Amino acid sequence: MTSGEQTPSGDRHEVDLVLVGAGPVGLYGAYYAGVRGLRVALVDSLPEPGGQVTAMYPEKPIFDIAGFPSVRGRELVDNLVEQADRYSPLYLLGRQARSLESVPSGDGPDRFRLTASDGTVIDCGAVVVTGGIGTFTPRPLPAGEDFLGRGLSYFVPSLGDFTGTDVVVVGGGDSACDWVLALKPIARSVTLVHRRTAFRAHAATVDAVRSCGATVMTDAQVTRIEGNGTIEKVEVTPKNQDPFVLPAQRVVAALGFLADLGPMREWGFDLHDNRHLMVDSRMATDLPGVYAAGDISEYPGKVRLISVGFGEVATAVNNAAVHLDPEASLFPGHSTDEAPVAAAAA
Repeated sequence: MTSGEQTPSGDRHEVDLVLVGAGPVGLYGAYYAGVRGLRVALVDSLPEPGGQVTAMYPEKPIFDIAGFPSVRGRELVDNLVEQADRYSPLYLLGRQARSLESVPSGDGPDRFRLTASDGTVIDCGAVVVTGGIGTFTPRPLPAGEDFLGRGLSYFVPSLGDFTGTDVVVVGGGDSACDWVLALKPIARSVTLVHRRTAFRAHAATVDAVRSCGATVMTDAQVTRIEGNGTIEKVEVTPKNQDPFVLPAQRVVAALGFLADLGPMREWGFDLHDNRHLMVDSRMATDLPGVYAAGDISEYPGKVRLISVGFGEVATAVNNAAVHLDPEASLFPGHSTDEAPVAAAAA
C-alpha cells in the first residue's frame, strides 16, 4: 500500500490536477506533476495503486522498462509509489470516477468538478486520464468456473503458492507464455494449452516457452476440471481427437479480459473503437483541459507499452501545467535541477 495520503469517502478536495487511474502511468504522472509543483490527486476504482499490474500480474516479470532487464510488477509499482510520494499526492482509491462537469472560473480557463462513486468531490483545474483499459474483468474459463479460488486463478498473486505443483496454463498470449516461463523453475510440471496453432504472444517469448521444458499443446482446449474441493485433474481435448486427463492442482486461465470505460463513456470524448480516447500531440483530448496518456489514449502510430505511457504522461502533465498557467514554461527543466517549477495558479 502507498505511503501517500489516503482519505475517507465522501470528502471534498481541491487540487490543481486529477489523474484518473493509479496504474504505473498514473503514478509516474503524479511524480511528474509534483516536479511541476502541482497539487495532484489520483482516483482509482481499485483499492491499491498499480492498476492492472497490481490486480492481475504482481509477480509477472516485465522486460520492456528502460534500464531494467527484468522487474516484477509488484517491484515496479512499489518503486513508482516511492517516487511519487516525494510530492505527497492525494490517493482516492477504491472509488470510481463517475461524472466530470465544467465549472466556469470567471477569470481564466474553466475548472472541473469530478464526482466519485462514493460521493467524493474533487475540484481541479485540469484532468489527465490514465485509466489503462478502463474497468477490466478476466475472461472466464467455462470448464472450470466452479474451481475459482480453489486451484483456478486468472493471474499469479504469489509464485510460492505454485511451488511443487502440477500447473496447467490456458491461453496463447503474452501473459500465458510469461506465466509458463515464471512457473517452470518452481513447479513440478507446467503444461500450456492453447486452442489455436498460432500464438498471439511475442515470437521470442513463444520460442522461449517451447525450449524451457514445459509441455505445449496447441489446437486443444481444457474441457473439464475435476477434484474433490480443489483441483485434482484436468481434461484436455485436442482438435479431432479423444480427450485425455492430466494431473493438476493449479490452473491459470490467462485468456485476456473484457474492458469497459464505464461512466467516462458519457463525458463527451471523441472515442476510437468505442474504448480509446483520441488525443493530439499534446496528449489533449477534444475536451479543453482534459488529457489522456497510456493504453487508454489513441493517435496515429500508437504503440501500447508502459514505457511509451511514461513519456505520454510527462507530455500530458507539462501541457496541463501550461493550461493551468499560460505563462508557465512547457519544459520545466531536467529532473537533476534542485527545485521543481513553481505551482500553477489554482
